[in-house]
Amino acid sequence: MQEGQTSEMFATAKHSIKTGLTASAVVSSWTIAATLLSSSTEGYSYGVSGPFWYGAGATVQIFLFSVAAIELKRKAPNCHTFLEVFTSVNLLVGGSTLFSVVTGMNRDAACFLFPIGVLIYTLFGGIKATFLTDWAHTVVIYVVMLVSIFVIYVSSSQIGSPDRMYELLREAAQLHPVAGNAEGSYLTMKSPDGAYIGLIFIGAGFASAVDSQLFQKAIAADPASTFLGYMVGGLCWFTIPFVLATTYGLTAAAVEHLPSFPTYPHRMSQSEVTSGMAMPYAAVAVMGKSGAGAIILMMFMAVTSAMSSETIATSTLITYDAYKAYFAPQATSAMLVRVSRIAVISFGIIVAAVAVAFNHAGFSVNYLINAIGIFVDSAIVPMAGTILWKKQSGRRYRVSTVLFLTSLPLPLVAGNMMSLCGPLVVMPVFTFLKPQNFDWDVLKGIQLDGASRSESGSQPGPELGPEPVPKSNFKSEPNTQADIMESFNNHSNMDKRLHSARNRGIILSLTLCLYFLILWPIPMYATGYVFSKPFFRGWIVVVFLWAFFGAITITSMPF
Repeated sequence: MQEGQTSEMFATAKHSIKTGLTASAVVSSWTIAATLLSSSTEGYSYGVSGPFWYGAGATVQIFLFSVAAIELKRKAPNCHTFLEVFTSVNLLVGGSTLFSVVTGMNRDAACFLFPIGVLIYTLFGGIKATFLTDWAHTVVIYVVMLVSIFVIYVSSSQIGSPDRMYELLREAAQLHPVAGNAEGSYLTMKSPDGAYIGLIFIGAGFASAVDSQLFQKAIAADPASTFLGYMVGGLCWFTIPFVLATTYGLTAAAVEHLPSFPTYPHRMSQSEVTSGMAMPYAAVAVMGKSGAGAIILMMFMAVTSAMSSETIATSTLITYDAYKAYFAPQATSAMLVRVSRIAVISFGIIVAAVAVAFNHAGFSVNYLINAIGIFVDSAIVPMAGTILWKKQSGRRYRVSTVLFLTSLPLPLVAGNMMSLCGPLVVMPVFTFLKPQNFDWDVLKGIQLDGASRSESGSQPGPELGPEPVPKSNFKSEPNTQADIMESFNNHSNMDKRLHSARNRGIILSLTLCLYFLILWPIPMYATGYVFSKPFFRGWIVVVFLWAFFGAITITSMPF
């Protein structure tokens, strides 16, 4: 039976999305143009350390974000938005650059054509459509990933095995050693610049955590599915930069001195490197036109899926935090859906225009992803305090957010870390000077839209129109002692479950952060170990295992 598109369904999918789709949505949200292009650039530039540090540096935030997502469900179960900033321009800048280089397509046209299909299905399907397309697009990316690793490490005439890749990387290190790496090798984790990439992407990853679409998907998730969805999504997302960059980034470094490479006999220019061309050039060198087609397909899937999520999140912010809050507090469900659709179209046009401006101003995808943390990371600590610390006040939030927002010409590591860590010092000081004692129960007073209060989660929604009369199987306002006790017990049980999930989330997320940032990489970095051929074979086996884990989990779990 067709499901009616109420405002509650359009914006939050009635808070009903289960674990599998939540996990695939997490992967999709983190998989933008920079994930595919910049991670391969790091592999090309620094060898095996680049892909790992890119993936690890930008994965830990997903684990930590799971705690925030659970607390949001616990303290404001019916909320519609969590007001922040967004980073959609990054999607179009990276995607348009790749399409322009590989196909000759005009970059300005690409910026405006990318959003068209996205706007159509978002207009009619709302956030539920974005979850479904997140899954479909992510499956395509994993399929192309599996094909890529088998072609490059098994069947390619130029590489075809881990041993051949090993020999080519050793030759590349002789021709152009990596400055700072142990023995100038591409086959070592002892890479200071590679480790700096990890620190930069810790900042850049937290910048993504500020993005409104991530909270929007947390809001749409079923409370019982939030914790596992984010944990599984984080583990599966690590697969994408780690596997793709270990495949295409290393391939670009390995075959750049061979005649099949597009820039032969020269190395890539600095502008080509910063634009993320290591991935498409490597694909063309090894697989020809079919390789270029595979990269274009992955990029299109990444850009459109994430663009859809950004679009619905922004339209929801405009609808609830602007229109309903200040202009029409009594707006009906039909009115809210109408405003959301207007916002979807407006957002698509505006973000495309801004992306065109960025392209003409010379901003590369590498610059955007590396620098974004400097501009927005100062909001991370105050945001966490908003749902975790009742003594934080609104005034202290605003002051500490702005105080460490900087664009000074400092090294990217220093800029990202200052923006991220500065509020850790200032926020507690400001708060303890004049603490607030916020009542979390206020947030539980947020009401579902009238059309949705009358529906049970499994019932098809009504068509747009007058607010319906509550159905008998849903008691929106308990009017007997038994009803009151039943409602109280249901809320108490859910609160206990979410409280337990939050505690598990804290322990597991910190354990995984320790594993990815310390236990796995630091011993190899500290010893300056340069991979032997057998060790590199084992490393590639790990790459294959991660690829199969991510692909099988994300493909099958929603079913």
